Amino acid sequence: MATRTETDALPALTTPLAADVPPLPPGELERLSVEYALTRDEKLRDMLVLHHQRLVRSIAVRFLGAGEALEDLIQVGNIGLINALDRYNPSQGTRFSTYATPTILGEIKRHFRDRATGIKVPRWMQEMHQAIRRVSQILTQELGHPPSITEIAERLGVTEDEIIQAMESGEASNLVSLDTHFDSHGQMDSASLLELVGRVDKTLHEFETYGDLRKAIETLAPREKEVISLRFFEEMSQAKIAQKLNISQMHVSRLQQRALRNLRELLSEVPSPPRRRRTRKTTNDETERSWHPPGETPHDIQDNSAFTD
Repeated sequence: MATRTETDALPALTTPLAADVPPLPPGELERLSVEYALTRDEKLRDMLVLHHQRLVRSIAVRFLGAGEALEDLIQVGNIGLINALDRYNPSQGTRFSTYATPTILGEIKRHFRDRATGIKVPRWMQEMHQAIRRVSQILTQELGHPPSITEIAERLGVTEDEIIQAMESGEASNLVSLDTHFDSHGQMDSASLLELVGRVDKTLHEFETYGDLRKAIETLAPREKEVISLRFFEEMSQAKIAQKLNISQMHVSRLQQRALRNLRELLSEVPSPPRRRRTRKTTNDETERSWHPPGETPHDIQDNSAFTD
């Protein structure tokens, strides 16, 4: 009875990457890798990618069961293979397969790292964050204390803003669930994060109204605008406003009421009805006292009445 090998147990591929490429003579693949490093012939690179599919597949199968299809892992591995071909330098005395293996493996690991975070972080930030961790450990040993942002930036040859952005991006993988309960020293009524931050801002609907309010204030008379600014923006009392403007407090109150009434009319869709002036009923005696002969003013009559018997 024939035994089933590990290769036979792998899922079958339906892409051209699964093509059964005949092996080359011993040493020929390595010779072609060196030739491509010297000539950069694109046709030669395509042939090298095709003949290295067994290497890529052997590395991709290590990650089976991690939630990714084998074909997708091979596609990611081929990105690492192409990068290895473009960076390979045969003068260093390293075989191409030895050089390409960690490059392909690292590309697949970065693929899982990018997908594991809840927030998409640019690749350069992730690599910078890892570099910061390595350099921080080295500088801590050299300086005897944790390095500052300036010292890390000088060592890596980047700006301090890039260091800060990369350090903040490291928190993207440390997401906190809204159901997380805060420690309340053993009490049963500990609050969850949802109860503290999962609320609608009550002033959110006032955001657009605030912009309309500023435009409406600009339409007020200069003295009304000044009173509104001092009263509600600088939070001055009516007495202090009256003292500053050298007017009576009663006049300040009237200016404020008139300005607020104008603002309400400007901000409301339906204008408010006009104010009705209050009238006072007069008696017959008051009517007689209000009458005066032609050519005389009420002031003259009031002055002459002082001399009558």
